[in-house]
Amino acid sequence: MKNKLLNAIANLDQLGKKAIRYGIVLVFLWIGGLKFFTYEADGIVPFVANSPFMSFFYHHPEEYKSHINKEGELITANHQWHEANNTYVFSYGLGIFLIILGILVALYKVAPLASMVGSGLVFVTTLGTLSFLITTPESWVPHLTDHQWGFPYLSGRGRLVVKDIVILGGALITMSESAAIYLQRRKDA
Repeated sequence: MKNKLLNAIANLDQLGKKAIRYGIVLVFLWIGGLKFFTYEADGIVPFVANSPFMSFFYHHPEEYKSHINKEGELITANHQWHEANNTYVFSYGLGIFLIILGILVALYKVAPLASMVGSGLVFVTTLGTLSFLITTPESWVPHLTDHQWGFPYLSGRGRLVVKDIVILGGALITMSESAAIYLQRRKDA
């Protein structure tokens, strides 16, 4: 009985690969789709505004702190500032990019080479997301009145970002699997 259970567990790797692949697909499609909604676009502003690689997409990234809408809040003056700042156009573009990556990762049986490239781009994108832990002060608990602040105390934004370490590893698995399928098909042809 014990060996049967251990053998069953030992053979879960293929199911695990599918769970990782379709987990990445779901996350990228869902989060990509949410980039078309105001609250999500507003929510990524601190990350983009503080990033040395992305802040140029905004017209006035240095002014973002005085125009933050909390999740679920809509202050008309802040919304107008975000429209003028290019917040929403950037978010739409990012959403399209994430959706394309999700689709590419899903197409591994039909287009393994394209899926491999998609997984590689997921890996690079995830590295960019993880860089927010360094560039975005809002990733860490601020020093208000508690003695627990800064590193290693992740804020809500920081907890959102640090989970991308799992996606980073998953992208390597999906990229490898897609490359193996592509190579096998070339060999069989």
